[in-house]
Formats: sequence, C-alpha cells, structure tokens
Amino acid sequence: MSDRVQLWAGAASSHVAVVGVALPLLAAVVVGAVVAVLLPAEPAAWASVSPVTVAAAFAAGQLWVVAHNTDPAELGDEPFGYLFGLANTVTGMRSALYGVVAGLAVAAPTAAVAWLPGVCYGVGVVCDKLDGTIARTVGRETTLGERLDMTVDTAGFVAAPAVAVLWGLLPWWYLSLSAARYVFLGVRWLRRARGLTVFERPDSDLGKYLAGVQMVFLTAVLLPAVPTDLGWRLAPVVLAPSLAVFGRDLLAISGLYPPSRGADAVSHGDEA
Repeated sequence: MSDRVQLWAGAASSHVAVVGVALPLLAAVVVGAVVAVLLPAEPAAWASVSPVTVAAAFAAGQLWVVAHNTDPAELGDEPFGYLFGLANTVTGMRSALYGVVAGLAVAAPTAAVAWLPGVCYGVGVVCDKLDGTIARTVGRETTLGERLDMTVDTAGFVAAPAVAVLWGLLPWWYLSLSAARYVFLGVRWLRRARGLTVFERPDSDLGKYLAGVQMVFLTAVLLPAVPTDLGWRLAPVVLAPSLAVFGRDLLAISGLYPPSRGADAVSHGDEA
C-alpha cells in the first residue's frame, strides 16, 4: 500500500471516528442541555431516569447507529462536505427534536410541557419533507443521507408512540409500531447469520405513504387540542395497515411472498 493510500485511509478512518464518537457526544450535550435548561420537564413519578438523560442518550444513539454502519471509503475526497451537507444538517436537527420527544416520554405530563411532544415531533415531520427536497435540489443525495434519514425516521417511530402510550394518549399495543422495524431487522439478520437467502421486498411505495399517515396521526394525537378518546378510536384503523405491510415484508424477505415468486434473490442493502 502506498504512503498516499495509507494517509487517505487513516484520514477517512479519523473522520468516521468523528461521526462515531464526537458527534454523538455533542448531540448528547446539546440536547441534554436544551431539556435541562430550557424545558420545564419534571420526571414522572414512576420514572427512574430523568428526561435529560433519556433525551441525551436517544439523540446520541441515533448518530452512533449511523456511524456504525458507515464505511470510511464512503466519505470520498471531501469527507466534511459529505458529512455536513445542508440536507444532513436538517436531518440532524430532526434527530435532536426526536431526542427531546423521547426525553418527554419519562416526564410528568404537566400543562407546562403538554404541547411540547406534538410540536417537536410535528416540526420534525416537516423537516423530514424538507431534507429530502434539499438533497434533490440545492444539495446532493448520498448514501449517508439516506441512512441518516432512515435511522431518524425509525427513532421517531419509537419516541412518539412511547410518549403517546406513557401519557395515556394511545393504547399500549400501539408500541407494536415501534417494535415492527426492529423485528424486521432481527429476522433479516438471523437469516443472514444462518446463511439463508434474504429475498427482495416488493417494489412498492405503500410503506412510505403509510409512514406519512403515521407521522400525521402521531403529531395530531400528541397535541392537546385533539381529544384523547378520538385517538384511541382511530388507533386500530391507523395501525393495522402499517403492521400488515411489515408482515408482508417479513414474508417477502423469507421467500414466502408472493407465493409464486421465483428462486432468484437479492439481499437488501438498507441500514438500520
């Protein structure tokens, strides 16, 4: 290996270290400080951890997952431009907002913080639409951006239902939405670990549309202006299609959907 290649490899690895260590720590400090200083959130009576701790850990965890799945070679010749593009910055703001939402899950649902989960999650949903538009127009679409976006989407579907359930705004079984993605990833990992084929999922945008419905529904449920009993009545209607799509995808990667599919398979490359 030439000296130039060795230098490049070392630099790329150091940039990944920045993503994997420094940025998660920075996110934890910033989000934790926001919750501690600016938000009047007191821990719920049953909670053994503070909103600050949960918010900081949740924000840091999202960036750690992204870094864990990022190859140094992916960063190219301009790693900082690749890492800190405008679209990625907007997605990072969304990650921080979802960290605040997660922290509020263990906060007492007082009048002082009643609007915060819905507002923070709702602004995050708007940012979700904004970062993609930026990437396709003034910025650039990257593998890292897609990975970050998917990770933050998944985190939002953990934080928002957790607040809704723990605050009594949705029934406990709505947390199955949070678990569904991790069940899918677990089944996929297990098949790969056993040397089994991971088949292609159906080429369909239905999952994206249903994710959008979930985001709108969760935002509405978290806002005090929406009656709690309305959220409970609509919950099974909104949840069932999303779980059905996850079930379809589990069958698909196992080679069981559609029943007539051929033997050819392609492993999916999306990250957690």
